[in-house]
Amino acid sequence: MGYVVVAIREEVDADAGAITDVTVAAFRPLEISGHTEQFIITALRAAKALALSLVAESDGHVVGHIAFSPVALSDGTPGWYGLGPISVMPEYQRQGIGKALMREGPSRLKKMHARGCCLVGHPDDYRKFGFRNAPGLVLEGVPQEFFFALSFSGPIPQGTVTFHDAFKANG
Repeated sequence: MGYVVVAIREEVDADAGAITDVTVAAFRPLEISGHTEQFIITALRAAKALALSLVAESDGHVVGHIAFSPVALSDGTPGWYGLGPISVMPEYQRQGIGKALMREGPSRLKKMHARGCCLVGHPDDYRKFGFRNAPGLVLEGVPQEFFFALSFSGPIPQGTVTFHDAFKANG
């Protein structure tokens, strides 16, 4: 299967509905999902906590999305962000769109002087982008093998990560 040509750009207000549609479609088949991802994005947006929100566009349609929001670290380290959710329309998956979002997002975060990024995800999906399990950095309730961090500058902090309250949104 060939690769689809996509443009990656920051979201604009008019993208909100399409981002919801992409997110719902991408997470629908995933049994591990609580199917609240679209509510999380809406709540982050409403709280003005979407530090970076990128869409992948193909032929004028939003086909992918990645969100970044600030996280709090118990050791007080500033400048860290949580990645997620990330989603690609099912019919556009396995065509390089998720990879493009995973390269562009952290690259733009670095330009915003972020110090690092963390995420919850499947162990096979994020190591190729430099994310590692970080002993000593924990997200309560998440097994260590599913929690990843990538430092842009300096060592990975130690302590507990707290994602924005929007991650508790469920409807």
